[in-house]
Amino acid sequence: MKKLEHNTIAIIVVLLFGCVLFYVGTDGFRAFTAETARVNQLIKEKPKFPDVTFEDSFGRKYSFSEFENKYVFITFFYTACTTVCIQLEVNMGKVYDMLPEQYIDEDIVFLSISFDPEKDDPATLSRYKDYFNSDGETWRMATIPDQKELDSLLQEFGVIVIPDGKGHFAHNSAFYIVDKQGFLTNVLDYRDPETAADVVKTILENDKGE
Repeated sequence: MKKLEHNTIAIIVVLLFGCVLFYVGTDGFRAFTAETARVNQLIKEKPKFPDVTFEDSFGRKYSFSEFENKYVFITFFYTACTTVCIQLEVNMGKVYDMLPEQYIDEDIVFLSISFDPEKDDPATLSRYKDYFNSDGETWRMATIPDQKELDSLLQEFGVIVIPDGKGHFAHNSAFYIVDKQGFLTNVLDYRDPETAADVVKTILENDKGE
């Protein structure tokens, strides 16, 4: 009988210890995956967009201050991608189309950033943007030619990019929202453009006091 009691107590202790480890390891049950934990940490830290120089599909070069006093809706991609990037940009276009026209360019711009500057030159970006009806102005496609600057941005925003040695990359994907002061405020599921559009509309309406 005592042996059974000891076994029962031991099992309870193990279960409780396991629950504590799970609670700590999942950021209080809020993060069930490493990616969720990463996103939670980003939202908590709200990193500022670093000082980088873009080169867009028109060959223009400018810093992030180009978007001063505007929200920026961002994706990270590369044009040779044959997997997630296509759906990522299709869904970005859906978010763009679901926003009221009065906000576009006036209050928010869309920016797709390629992390493959070696291949994604302005001509390549120009062709690619046409597949998604990007106008290159209110929805821009650009890259960051300086690798150190690009790496700095990817690190700050928790974008994981792993080259496979064959011209492709394993990478995570999401929608990122940067506020008017240049701070990351939201990381959203790219697979749910309707919810992303609702979040953006709420942000813009609150900013306008509507």
